[in-house]
Amino acid sequence: MMSYEELSHTADVKIRARAPTCNALFGEAFQALMQVMYGEDRKGGTSRTIDLSAPDRESLLLDFLSEVLFVSEVDGLVFCCAEVHLGGMHIHALLDGEPFDPARHAKGTEVKGISYSGMSIRKDAKGYMLDILFDV
Repeated sequence: MMSYEELSHTADVKIRARAPTCNALFGEAFQALMQVMYGEDRKGGTSRTIDLSAPDRESLLLDFLSEVLFVSEVDGLVFCCAEVHLGGMHIHALLDGEPFDPARHAKGTEVKGISYSGMSIRKDAKGYMLDILFDV
């Protein structure tokens, strides 16, 4: 006889970000991702550029953060800031960062991906609000 039980676990980190503009909201989402992964001790000096297009804002944000995650992992870079420019359904972002330093950057949580599930970008009188899940 086989049996099983469901064990509760958290497989993601949920982030809520607010910003006055959509450019700033994408920047806040970027900062949240880097903070979760590497903590606050992040400096600049090495730049990367990301240019992407997508059919809608949510897809554009997902693609942008996924590309940041990819570049960070493949190039071994930890980014401190991003200059984000949105134009329609296109993003141009200039990222500033530094090489990964285990002594300073290994205290964070590994993010495996960005989840489309539950993602929402809403606009109200105060600006924009985002809910997003990072798969950890």
